Amino acid sequence: MYRGHSIDHSLSEQGWQQMRDAVGDYNLWDQIISSPMKRCSEFAQQLHQQHNIPLAIVDNLKEVGFGSWEGHDANDIDRDEFLAFYHDPLNNRPKDSEPLEDFINRVVQSWKQILCDYHGKHILIVAHAGVIRAVIAHILYSEPVGMYKIAVENGKICRIEITERAGPVLKMLNSRLT
Repeated sequence: MYRGHSIDHSLSEQGWQQMRDAVGDYNLWDQIISSPMKRCSEFAQQLHQQHNIPLAIVDNLKEVGFGSWEGHDANDIDRDEFLAFYHDPLNNRPKDSEPLEDFINRVVQSWKQILCDYHGKHILIVAHAGVIRAVIAHILYSEPVGMYKIAVENGKICRIEITERAGPVLKMLNSRLT
């Protein structure tokens, strides 16, 4: 289901299990940062309490707004409209959705601020597929139209290492820490 940022559901039991499986017993982060949406923040809060790791909630890390698609799954959406979106998400947005450029700008600004605020720290960002795609597209210098060509699986880890030589480097996508 497209949840975007106007539908704020908690994780399902399956979602909780996927998140727990992704991090396992790992707890060596200096900081946890989370989207304010329950499906991220509740898990981040649990890790924060369990391991006594500082937690910050960043409003601009909420998922992209999908407008009229929110609350619906792909089968509920007109097939031509659905395919047009995935072929060109920049120019074929769902009705009343957040403009893709606005979404990317707010996520990238937050990403840059996180890099400044937590320079040299090992951080966990608990966020949505769209947010992860926007960050990856940014560090890979990808055009916005290519964002939805990045497969981001639920409850998996993406690792970005900040290197002196190359800056941010995508080290891992759709993995677990266990």
